[in-house]
Amino acid sequence: MTRPAVALLVAVGVLAGCAPEPGQPPLSNRLAGQVTVGAMLAHLHRLQEIADVHQGTRADGTPGFDASADYVVDALRDRGFEVLTPELTRLETTVAGKPTLTVAGIGYPVDQASLLVRTPDRGVTGPVVRPTRASGCSPADYPPNVPRGGIVVVSDAGCSVVVKQDVAAEHGAAALIVVSLPKRNGAPAGLFPPDYYDQLTMPVAVVGRDGDSALRRATRPVRLVLDTATVKITSRNILAQTKTGSEHDVVMVGAHLDSAPGSPGINANGSGVAAVLETALQLGPEPAVTNAVRFAFWGAEEQQLGGSTDYVFGLDRDQLNDIALYLDVVMLGSPNPGFFTFDGDQSALPSRDISRADVPVGSAGLERTLAGYLNLVGVRPADMPLTSDTDYSPFALSGVPVGGVTTGASQLKTTAQARLWGGKPGAAFDPNQHGPGDTVDQINQRALALTGAAVAFAVANYAMSIGGPNGVPAHDKRKRHPAPLGR
Repeated sequence: MTRPAVALLVAVGVLAGCAPEPGQPPLSNRLAGQVTVGAMLAHLHRLQEIADVHQGTRADGTPGFDASADYVVDALRDRGFEVLTPELTRLETTVAGKPTLTVAGIGYPVDQASLLVRTPDRGVTGPVVRPTRASGCSPADYPPNVPRGGIVVVSDAGCSVVVKQDVAAEHGAAALIVVSLPKRNGAPAGLFPPDYYDQLTMPVAVVGRDGDSALRRATRPVRLVLDTATVKITSRNILAQTKTGSEHDVVMVGAHLDSAPGSPGINANGSGVAAVLETALQLGPEPAVTNAVRFAFWGAEEQQLGGSTDYVFGLDRDQLNDIALYLDVVMLGSPNPGFFTFDGDQSALPSRDISRADVPVGSAGLERTLAGYLNLVGVRPADMPLTSDTDYSPFALSGVPVGGVTTGASQLKTTAQARLWGGKPGAAFDPNQHGPGDTVDQINQRALALTGAAVAFAVANYAMSIGGPNGVPAHDKRKRHPAPLGR
């Protein structure tokens, strides 16, 4: 071994927070060396093949995504992991439409609350029916004689939209309109309970002040058109965890598995998948670790973080407390790469989405660990501001320390960054992001090699210890914040 290599090995051992045993490098250094660019590229070639035979995409809700998920599941199970594939359901708008209430020949925009129920093409026309009690939550709220086929108008108070619909249906309503005037805190709590749209069976709209005023003046039948088409898409996350290590100090690492529609998604985010998957395969299901490691592959990231949000918001406080940290892995092989760590210590410009006070304690240590590794292998990283549109954001919102590494997306590389990292200034880090050109041929192999190893290093580092100067809070010091819709 050369003298520089020995120095690097010792430095990495110090960074890891544990001295290597004589003749044995620490797990963090071993795992970083085992997650090779060749192995990660093999995963990327397979994902490219999957996209090629599925109309060039691996987007959520397509056969390409399903085949990608099968590939990851099979690889993990073949290695001996127990794999969970919890399903999630999301809504996707296929036709935007123009939901409209027409009163005396004048159209007023409305919101279509019945996401899965539309009116006939020409809409529903009927007389305006108002309960004697505006909320319309009980049959007793209605007068004795109600014309059949009416359009019932109720307030947003007192009960859920589902109850309002059911009572209106008992009185022969053809449609329901809920009047909800702008309020500082939005709609009243309980008006739209979880999955309310599954329970709506008639056209239901929400109207504001102008529409309400028009309805109060109406003397003839009105027409309601709800023409937005929405479908339910069933997707799945993939989760695997080591059988060894504390289940109350879980080190979690994840990457989104889906591509953007119309894209093979090899850098965004096959590269992250390849790094997380190869880290799992090399670590194995029963490593000699202090803390359990949980690997996640998210569905529906390109659809408003569907997979990670569904997962995190489904955890209670105890389950969240058992997650020591979350590392997010996204876009590791950009063609014109930069080298970024997520700004856990808030040393860069303030985030537009996440305030300094809301960055979970421990995130700074995750950034230092990843940045320290990259510096040791000869790459000086820069800060990437935290955002609300990445899979780590629901974890951060819940108080879990977050970190990660990326080589950049559609942002333009500055002249200073080109001097630091090479490449072309004034060009995007990845000009192919979300497009058909995001193929395996465009992957920068050096960037993938360095950042993939950094991911493996950080996972192994925290699998051995979450303490030390770059550690995260111990279990009894954690303050998690379950989402209001969490179980």
